[in-house]
Amino acid sequence: MTDAQVLDILRGAIEISTKLAAPILGVSLVMGIGISVLQTVTQIQEMTLTFVPKLLGIAAILVTGGHWMMRETVQWVTLLWQQIPTLAQGS
Repeated sequence: MTDAQVLDILRGAIEISTKLAAPILGVSLVMGIGISVLQTVTQIQEMTLTFVPKLLGIAAILVTGGHWMMRETVQWVTLLWQQIPTLAQGS
């Protein structure tokens, strides 16, 4: 296994994890900013007001996009498993 192969696998892992985390982090960011603005305007400083809507937003993303996330993960792992014979030959 060469250094280039290791870096290619690492790049793929970072790429897939970024693709899978982006929707969840994006929803969490937008919900957090929206709730912060709402709290500032109404002067309500309740901790559960920030947590529960973010949790519901993330749950909605997982329900609607979970099949896509699972498909992407399975495709990447399948590709990685298919590369194992070529990785052993490269050393």
